[in-house]
Amino acid sequence: MRIGHWDFRRVGTGLEEIVRSRGGRPTEAGLHYGWIVTGVTCLALLVAAGVRSSFGVFVHPLQQEFGWDRSAISVTAVLSMLLYGGLGPLAGRLADRYGPKVVLVGGVLLSGIGVLASSTMSRIWQFHLYYGLITSIGAGGAATVTAAAMASRWFVERRAFVIGLTGAAMSAGQLMILPLAAYLEQAYGWRWSFAGLGLILALLILPVTALFFRNDPAEVGLKPYGVVIGGAEGAVPTESLRGTSLIEAARHSGFWLLAGSFFVCGYTSTGLIGVHLIPHAVDHGFPSLTASAAMGLMGAMNVVGTLASGYLCDRYGKRIPLALYYFLRGLSLFFLPMVGNVVELNLFAIVFGLNYISTVPPTATLTADLFGKRSVGMLYGWIFFSHQIGAALASYLGGLVYDWTCAYDWAFISAGILGVLAAGLVLAIREPTRRVPTASSVGIVPATAG
Repeated sequence: MRIGHWDFRRVGTGLEEIVRSRGGRPTEAGLHYGWIVTGVTCLALLVAAGVRSSFGVFVHPLQQEFGWDRSAISVTAVLSMLLYGGLGPLAGRLADRYGPKVVLVGGVLLSGIGVLASSTMSRIWQFHLYYGLITSIGAGGAATVTAAAMASRWFVERRAFVIGLTGAAMSAGQLMILPLAAYLEQAYGWRWSFAGLGLILALLILPVTALFFRNDPAEVGLKPYGVVIGGAEGAVPTESLRGTSLIEAARHSGFWLLAGSFFVCGYTSTGLIGVHLIPHAVDHGFPSLTASAAMGLMGAMNVVGTLASGYLCDRYGKRIPLALYYFLRGLSLFFLPMVGNVVELNLFAIVFGLNYISTVPPTATLTADLFGKRSVGMLYGWIFFSHQIGAALASYLGGLVYDWTCAYDWAFISAGILGVLAAGLVLAIREPTRRVPTASSVGIVPATAG
């Protein structure tokens, strides 16, 4: 790709050469290219997640312009969430088999097309098609499933932290993109808001991802970050290379406990708060920009919480922190119906934001620990599908509860109860004992690409 005097293919190749020459091995000084790939992944997920989280910004404008009721608008959210999650197993399998790059690039491309098309809609079926179908198919590729596959290929150490970084990027997208969408909608209307978001995906994120993302370390002459070199050059433990089929995983209680708790995660976060918090706040007299700012604050706390979660999980294990996240989330949802001023709204945003996406690093790394990294994309895809089923159910039920009662209180209370129950599910998981493998204690095989 050449623009003026710049040949961006040479830029990408040059960057690889610099990284290879300075950090060709994990033990040498310099930057491992895995961190470049992580940065590109974070950028793609930041914008894609930010675009998806902006759905609530458009509820009132579409309702006012077209007269659509909230349950009808919520159908688009339901379709979006089901497709976003339903494509997780397929996206994970494709990433496991062909590499995460094609999945991530294709996802960004389709997301941009869908959002741009949404700016032209005038019928509810078009909203379902453009945003609910096309954008959601794209978002299914630019998601944590792909990030988990990337992390399992590029990192042996710091894997939970890397997944935490990608989760933090998604949170930062909420912090940055949602207020931008709200500003564009207020200043220029909802059509230009959709168009602006689509152009960011198509003109910025797509070329960066295509140029700098690499499927695995072998493509740039490296070993995965954290591979211990000694005894056998570039050896990695056999245990980390094992895989598990879906049928085998379904016989393991850990799979269903992870899927059940992640169902609650989707119900309480993306489905209920992500779709209905802004309309709830506006109904209670908060300006739209104030409600969007609270969601942005929640996104900022997501960044802090998710990064801290990755660190805690790498250092202290996954099960106890994950149970604590769900318990605190449940308590915060019990508080939400009582929120009556900006300070209380922002306090809720801070507390809820700290554990909004912090569940992702322990869930994804527990999947790898229990079932092996060779199947983490596919199995985490299925677990993520349960997350999106919960999100879709909460999105639709939240709209129905509002239509029946003219309030969201019972929807929030039911979500709080589920959050506490999810903490119990997580405590029932038997977390594998973590140990540092050595050549004398386990078999080793040469590190392979993919």
